[in-house]
Amino acid sequence: MGNDAAMNRESHLVALTAATDRLVRDAASAGLDAPVPTCPGWTVRDLLAHQGAVHRWATANIVGDGEGARDIEAFEREGLALADPVRWVAEGGAALVAALEAAPADLDALVFLKDAPAAREFWTRRQCHETTIHAVDALSAKLSRMPSAHLADIGATVAADGIDELLTGFLPRGKYQLRSETPMRIAVRPSDVDLAWIVEVSAEPLVSTRHTPGVAELDDVDVTFNGSAAELYLGLWNRGEEFVADDAGMLARWREFARVI
Repeated sequence: MGNDAAMNRESHLVALTAATDRLVRDAASAGLDAPVPTCPGWTVRDLLAHQGAVHRWATANIVGDGEGARDIEAFEREGLALADPVRWVAEGGAALVAALEAAPADLDALVFLKDAPAAREFWTRRQCHETTIHAVDALSAKLSRMPSAHLADIGATVAADGIDELLTGFLPRGKYQLRSETPMRIAVRPSDVDLAWIVEVSAEPLVSTRHTPGVAELDDVDVTFNGSAAELYLGLWNRGEEFVADDAGMLARWREFARVI
């Protein structure tokens, strides 16, 4: 076990590039009309249109293209109409990486998660996990089922960083409706990194805090989610079913109310 949760701009860019490569490869293998088990109602064409649109929207924000930053739906319509959306996603991913590599440290751009880092780091991290999760969706289409963490092949470093972004950035925003009239505390405890989280669920938006494994606070909880970092990453993003929860009811509520597409 090590301090595997630490990532930086360079490692986010490497992971983003690798995820784009996996996504286009598995999407091409699955075929455009294949259903995506991890995104019910979507086909691979829908997945590619979404991912390519997000990449182009992110690039527009990074380079200061105000029109592109305002109209993500136009990008999505473009992707849906293309004969070869796989190539379109590959090209958009490469353009995104180039924009991130060229972005100045003091980039002035939109950020939208709670307690977000500076804009350049925010967009690099956000697109790393956006693409990593959607690469898992493409793999699910290829396999015709939800993939295992082993097959998804996501390292503990990336997985722990993605858990952290989800718990401390995404879910504390008011739009997600995982709530409880009776306050509850969930410990999220990866087995293979030196990082854990406590998620406080109440009638208000979630509050998540980072902890070092072994601290007493992690035992003073109502529910514990255990597994490898990759199992928890996929499960918390509702792309996997391998981590262990000691409260089936809370897990079911997580699946329903903490879902991010």
